Amino acid sequence: MSRSDFITEIYSKLFNAFGPQRWWPGETPFEVMVGAILTQNTNWGNVEKAIANLKLRGVLTPHAMRRLSHEDLAELIRPAGYFNIKANRLHHFLTYFVDTYGGDVTRMRDKSLATLREELLAVKGIGPETADSILLYALDQPSFVIDAYTHRVLSRHFLITEEADYTEMQETMTSALSDVIARGDRPEAIQYYNEYHALLVRVGKEFCKPKPQCENCPLNGVNWDSKK
Repeated sequence: MSRSDFITEIYSKLFNAFGPQRWWPGETPFEVMVGAILTQNTNWGNVEKAIANLKLRGVLTPHAMRRLSHEDLAELIRPAGYFNIKANRLHHFLTYFVDTYGGDVTRMRDKSLATLREELLAVKGIGPETADSILLYALDQPSFVIDAYTHRVLSRHFLITEEADYTEMQETMTSALSDVIARGDRPEAIQYYNEYHALLVRVGKEFCKPKPQCENCPLNGVNWDSKK
């Protein structure tokens, strides 16, 4: 079995078990961008509380949020944790987004994936995972997101090593998924990357925890070593 076929098998088992995930939760692309920054080092429930505060205050727009003082923004996003650090990160992102694109998502989408990723990674406080989340879920760019769940699932099923870094993991997934898409076996990249990552998060939360619960996991017994 090829690596692409194995990755397809993982997807099929997860999709059959969980169904479509309809990610990312957010009413607008900008809300998704903010959520991607706020979700660093916290759970999504806390992010939802912070976003609810921004909505209640009527400031969940690029220009309105940028006008907030650091103190006001930090207080509104307090439920997301590390609120002073995240307020700084949001202000850095908002400065970039408003100054470069006028706060207009459609203008961003006119740029290439490579250009946007380079720009996002140059924003202080935005790392690869956050940049790729913004690219995929807010800007409809085919950039596969790697996170702790992805690493845990892929390494436990021997598709990558425990020591694999972000770039290696992303290249492994992108290369294999590109082969699948090229064969016409799956939908276009944006939809496939979106659903695949969301399914990996789902199985990571429910079964592939730091202490794995393998017995009822849909991936139980599915290992790359045994497929080679």
